[in-house]
Amino acid sequence: MLEFFSTFIAQNTPSLDSQEVFGRLINRERLGSTGIGNGVAIPHARSPHCSTPIGSFLKLTEAVDFDAIDGEPVDLVFVLLVPEEADDTHLALLGQVATIMNDANVRAQLRKAGSQRELLDLISEKIRDSAF
Repeated sequence: MLEFFSTFIAQNTPSLDSQEVFGRLINRERLGSTGIGNGVAIPHARSPHCSTPIGSFLKLTEAVDFDAIDGEPVDLVFVLLVPEEADDTHLALLGQVATIMNDANVRAQLRKAGSQRELLDLISEKIRDSAF
């Protein structure tokens, strides 16, 4: 799954290499799972080749083991990649995404979404509405 995200992000961001992104995400996971519970994971990493924060969201059709803190499998994954020097931004974005994804109503809406467009609209709306 992280390999998929790495490839997807690199295909859409020419300055990034998919293997480098994958390596950074995996290295972060080795420090401790980014599975925050309730079927949600927020894998994240810094990259010197990333000039602006990049987020990507995936709703899995089948939940996967992610070694989440509650032991439950994950079906909602929000990947965040930020510039190497973006300390405050990184933490603020992680907090914002975690707050959104910790809302049971948001998770239910995401799980019920029937299309990619609906997922994008919902995530975009929640990010706009959250305090950042």
